[in-house]
Amino acid sequence: MLSQISNSQKVLVMVGVMLGLLLAALDQTIVATAMPKIVQELKGLEHLSWVFTAYMLTSTITVPIYGKLSDIYGRKWFFLGAIVVFMLGSALSGLSQNMTQLILFRGFQGIGGGALFANAFTIIADLFPPAQRGKWQGIFGGVFGLASVIGPTLGGYLTDHVSWRWNFYINIPIGILALIVIYFLMPHIKHHIDPKERSIDYSGAVTLVLGLVPFLLALVWGGNQYAWKSIQEISLFILSIVFISAFIFIEGKAKEPILPLSLFRNNIFLISVIIIFLTGLGMFGTILYIPLFAQNVIGVSATNSGVILTPMTLALIVGSIASGQLISRTGRYKFMAIIGLGIVTAGIYLLSTMTAQTTETELVLRMITVGLGLGLTMPIFTIAVQNSFEYSKLGVVTSSTQLFRSLGGTVGVAVMGSILNNGLANKISDLASDPFIQNLSRINPNFNVHNIDANKLQGLMSGPGKDQVQKMISALPPFIQSQALQGFTDFTIKIKGALADSIGHVFFISTFLLVLAFVLAFFLKEIPLRKSHSDRPFAEEVGIQYGEEQGEIPEKEEIEIFNAK
Repeated sequence: MLSQISNSQKVLVMVGVMLGLLLAALDQTIVATAMPKIVQELKGLEHLSWVFTAYMLTSTITVPIYGKLSDIYGRKWFFLGAIVVFMLGSALSGLSQNMTQLILFRGFQGIGGGALFANAFTIIADLFPPAQRGKWQGIFGGVFGLASVIGPTLGGYLTDHVSWRWNFYINIPIGILALIVIYFLMPHIKHHIDPKERSIDYSGAVTLVLGLVPFLLALVWGGNQYAWKSIQEISLFILSIVFISAFIFIEGKAKEPILPLSLFRNNIFLISVIIIFLTGLGMFGTILYIPLFAQNVIGVSATNSGVILTPMTLALIVGSIASGQLISRTGRYKFMAIIGLGIVTAGIYLLSTMTAQTTETELVLRMITVGLGLGLTMPIFTIAVQNSFEYSKLGVVTSSTQLFRSLGGTVGVAVMGSILNNGLANKISDLASDPFIQNLSRINPNFNVHNIDANKLQGLMSGPGKDQVQKMISALPPFIQSQALQGFTDFTIKIKGALADSIGHVFFISTFLLVLAFVLAFFLKEIPLRKSHSDRPFAEEVGIQYGEEQGEIPEKEEIEIFNAK
């Protein structure tokens, strides 16, 4: 049994798993810094978004599939395979000679990334009972924060001093180290399941992919490549609804469903995934706009705006580790969920009160509040969900929480982006009669104030954008240069106010979503964290029966351990 594994061996395994998780987490931040150089060399600006979209699609849709398969066949070989796929995708991405190749290889890399996310948090549950998982979940949450801090800096250094290709190659030595540790030290844990009774839900996997891909594409393209009411967007949403409906029907009949519908009868699972989705929707859809506010409203330089999230990230790391330790020591999680969500909600509300007069110090204090609250909540719901199910469902329930977190963040980015651009368009249209706008339209006939969105505005207000406008002004006759320059200064002040109001509106809507999550936390049932894998979850308390027809709970989980290899 698990007692055969020494504590030092468990710690070393956790180091290997953290290295694997760092691969996937670091990749999300380090590549963004290199994109301008990549686009310049590979000449594919119009395909820029697909470099991120391809990875996001494949990593999101594979999470629940890997989670279920690892429940059947064990975690070790799937995690090792994920590292190999991720490393191979990284090497191929670094060797790309054009944007098409880079997009394809990023999609392949995402297949490995999805498996890493699906299995990393489940491996904690393999090695530690619920009462001991908190400290490790907190540390893993800190890994994400650490990647957010070092990713942009490391990516910028490699791009400027070595090559953008090393933003991908850097994954290889980290991956090799993780492979060695996992291969030699991680035990192979699997259930005593007769091979004849194993059943892979191929139909469910196919319909899940066919349902999620058009849904995610609709969110990525909506308001950017296509209007939300366009035939393309409507068709994608209809296609998604059809296949998701088919997936739900198939899961209700499947012998070994990818995502068992019975999970949603569990109070802790249902409340947790709703909170996770709302948090992703409200949080990750708004954090993107903090650098935009810092650079274009406060006036932080482009270089510093790249690391403006550092105070929030450091607070997140502290909160995540502290929360994990408190949960492990007390065995309780509900009070931490309420406190964490309360702090996050307060922090987002404070962000919504920012104006064009907000200082950098005031912004940093608000971000620290948000980061601390987010860190406190990060380890909670995975632990709570894992604790409320028997051991055999660890993979599928853990990967389900990751899926809803990804979906929440993706929906949040799309919805909040549309809200921001719509609000900004309404405010900027009121400036159509501004003297500077009228003069700029005469100088540059292609300029149309009604077509400005957040991205175009950032280009106009950035250093190069300002330089271009000032260059046009310097070409004017001397007697009107000072007047034009004053007009541009006045216009900048008005734009800063419009942008601050629009971003504040996005934060206010996010506050409402987080208030819902905060209220839901009071309805989260709490059961004592089990002190061993063989302890039974309290079925009557979580609102589900674990047996088949009789509702019986297994006396203990039968698992088998094959040490090392």
